[in-house]
Amino acid sequence: MNQQDIRQRKVRIGDLLIQAGLINDGQLQQALQEQKRTGSKLGRTVVDLGFIDEKRLLSTLSEQLQIPFVELKHYKFDSDLTQSLPEAVARRFRVIVLSRQGDGLLVGMSDPLDLFAQDEMERLLGKRVYPAVVRESELLDTLDRVYRRTSQIASLAGELEGELQESEFDLSRLGSDSNSDAPVVRLLQTLFEDAVQMKASDIHIEPDDGVVRIRQRIDGVLNEQVMKEQRIASALVMRLKIMSGLDISEKRLPQDGRFNIRVRNHNFDVRLSTMPVQFGESVVMRLLDQSGSMSTLEGSGMPPGILERFRRLLQRPHGMVLVTGPTGSGKTTTLYAGLAELNSPELKIITVEDPVEYRMQRINQVQVNARIDLTFARVLRAALRQDPDVVLVGEIRDQETAEIALRAAMTGHLVLSTLHTNDALTSAMRLIDMGVEPFLVATALNAVLAQRLIRRVCENCMEDHEPTPQQRLWLEALNGGSLGNAVFKRGSGCHHCHNSGYSGRIGVFELLEMNEAMVASLRRGDPQSFAEAARQQPHYRPLAACALDYAMAGITSVDEVLKVCATLSDEDMLQ
Repeated sequence: MNQQDIRQRKVRIGDLLIQAGLINDGQLQQALQEQKRTGSKLGRTVVDLGFIDEKRLLSTLSEQLQIPFVELKHYKFDSDLTQSLPEAVARRFRVIVLSRQGDGLLVGMSDPLDLFAQDEMERLLGKRVYPAVVRESELLDTLDRVYRRTSQIASLAGELEGELQESEFDLSRLGSDSNSDAPVVRLLQTLFEDAVQMKASDIHIEPDDGVVRIRQRIDGVLNEQVMKEQRIASALVMRLKIMSGLDISEKRLPQDGRFNIRVRNHNFDVRLSTMPVQFGESVVMRLLDQSGSMSTLEGSGMPPGILERFRRLLQRPHGMVLVTGPTGSGKTTTLYAGLAELNSPELKIITVEDPVEYRMQRINQVQVNARIDLTFARVLRAALRQDPDVVLVGEIRDQETAEIALRAAMTGHLVLSTLHTNDALTSAMRLIDMGVEPFLVATALNAVLAQRLIRRVCENCMEDHEPTPQQRLWLEALNGGSLGNAVFKRGSGCHHCHNSGYSGRIGVFELLEMNEAMVASLRRGDPQSFAEAARQQPHYRPLAACALDYAMAGITSVDEVLKVCATLSDEDMLQ
C-alpha cells in the first residue's frame, strides 16, 4: 500500500491492526472508548491497554504501509535540515525531519496515518513529505535534544539590545520590570529553559570586548554561545541581582546570593556569584534541582565493595569520615546520599554548610554567614550543644574547624566532612599540616573517601577504540600487568550527546580505612610510612585504577582515565 493509496482511501489504524490479526473487534471497540476518554491517539491507546507492544505495532505499520521504521536512538541527524521545520509544528504533530529523499523529505512520524499533519508539513516545507514510522518516546526525547534554544536566545538578545539603544530607556526600570513580556525576563527564562533541557550544572554570563559569552557546564565541560549584543550583560546582571536580593548599585565588589525558579515542572535553587571584570560584571549561577529525588549511594557509581564498606562506616556511632576531591567532583552529593540513608526519627542530624545546597526534611541545616561572624567553628560549637548523633561539616577550611570536628568525633558523634585534596593518602596529612595535633587525627579519623567524576561514553554513538602503543604501555603499567582482551570504547558524536561523544557522568572512588600501622604513622607525623602502610592495605585501590576499570568495561574512555591521572602523581597512579 503506497502513500497515494493511503491518501485516497483514508486508511485507519484500527482497520490495519485487525487486518494484520493483532487485535480483534472487541479490543478495537474498547480502545476507541478509551481513546474518546483520554484524547490519545489510537495507536498509543492500544499499546497502553496492553493489546500490543509498541515495537510490534510500529513494525506492522511499516510493513502494511510500505514505509521505513526508523530507530531514532542511533540515527545521525542533520541539524540544519531538522530545524527547517518549526519546533512548535514538530511537537504538535509529533514529527521530525530525518533526511532528503528524492524530490522531498523523509519525515519521522509517531502517527504516519495523520494526513492533515503531512499536508501541513508539505505546505510549510514546500516539498513533498515521505513518512517514516518512529517510536513516540524516542521522538519526544530527540525533539528536546535537537531543538535547542540558541536561536531564540540570540533573537531575544537582539530585541533587548534594541531597547537599550533607546536613549530615553531607564535601565534601572528594565532590571526591576516585573512584566513577564519584558525582553530581559523572556531572555532569562529562555536561558534557564535551555540550561535545564541540556542538563547543565552551571550558567556563566561573561561580558567581553564587544561581545557577551553565555556558557553552560554540561557533564563538567563548558559549551559556549557568543552574542554581539554586549550591552545586554548589564541588564541581565541587574535583573539577576534583584532576583537574588543583592545591591544593584555595587558593581566594584563581588556579591553572592540565591533565588528559586521553576523550569519544566522542576523547582531549582539557583546560587549566584557576581565578580567585577574588565568589561563589566561576570555572573555564574549553579543550578540545584530541588524537585528531583535525592541521589542515592547506589546511583553514585561506587563499586559494590567500596559501597558496602562505606555503608559500614556510616553506621559507626562515632569517628570522622572525610570525602575529598577537587571542586565539582561530587563530594557534597555523596555526603547527602549518605545522610539520606541515615535520616531517621532515631537520629539527630545537624549540618553546617556554606551554602545549604539541598534541603532535607528532619535534618537541622545551618548556613554559615561570615558577615555576622557565624563561622563554621562557631556554628559547630553550638551544634554540639544540640545533642546531635551525626554532624555534617560542609568543608574543613581551617585549624579551628578541624580541631572542633575531630574532638566531636572523639566524644561520641559521627562527623562527616569534605576536604579539598587530590587523593585519600594526602588527606590525613593535610589536617596535620593545618596545625591539628597528630594524635587527634590518629584517634578520630576513621576513613577517607576520595572521588572524581568522569564522563560516560555515549551509548548511541559508542564505537571500539584502539589505544596508541604509548597509551597501551601506560595502561598496562597502571593495571599492573596485561590488559587481557579488554576492548576500549569512545563516542563518535551524535545528536544525543551534542556531538561530544559523552553522555552523563559516573564517580570513581578510592576508600582508605585507618588501620593500626597507619594510625601509628599519623601519631608520629610520618607521611612516608603512612603512605606505605596505606598502599599495603588489602582493600585499597587507587583512583586511577578505578577509572581504568570503567574504561576496560567500556563505560568511559581512555582519555577520561588520563584526565583523572593528570591530577595525581606518578607514584600514586602506579601503586
